[in-house]
Amino acid sequence: MSEQEWESLCDGCGKCCLHKIIEEEHDEDADLPDEGLQAPTDYIREGEEMLYTNVVCHLLNDKSCTCTRYSERTKLVPDCVKLTQKNLSDIFFMPQSCAYRRLQEGRGLPSWHPLLNKGKKSAMHQAGMSVRGKVIKDDQVNMQNYDQYVVSWPVDDID
Repeated sequence: MSEQEWESLCDGCGKCCLHKIIEEEHDEDADLPDEGLQAPTDYIREGEEMLYTNVVCHLLNDKSCTCTRYSERTKLVPDCVKLTQKNLSDIFFMPQSCAYRRLQEGRGLPSWHPLLNKGKKSAMHQAGMSVRGKVIKDDQVNMQNYDQYVVSWPVDDID
């Protein structure tokens, strides 16, 4: 598959641009100054849970759900991951609705995917599968209070 074909599989929902929290289960009596929150990681350990927030990267256009600096994103945002055919199976934080994840799991594209809707994102937005109207930019929140922004809607998947 060419890079252009690979890129066309992206549904453009913006969920991969959401900040996530890795929460570690711990003994209530344990003295943990970070309250179980972990630093960025390439994997999730047993006993940890990934939580999504409604905080999105400041580079994301939250109306079109596209990166405003796409070609430079990994340089400008060190935690930004370039998803490829080779690293897809290692990227554990992609939401269940992600077209790449769905295809890897043998589920096919959802009915709202732009490729099935003449290249338009309107069906995706109408189905509530994008971040449009649901997020706040990371440069507008206090990084110490991310737990206040935990949401469950990014894990929703339909058809």
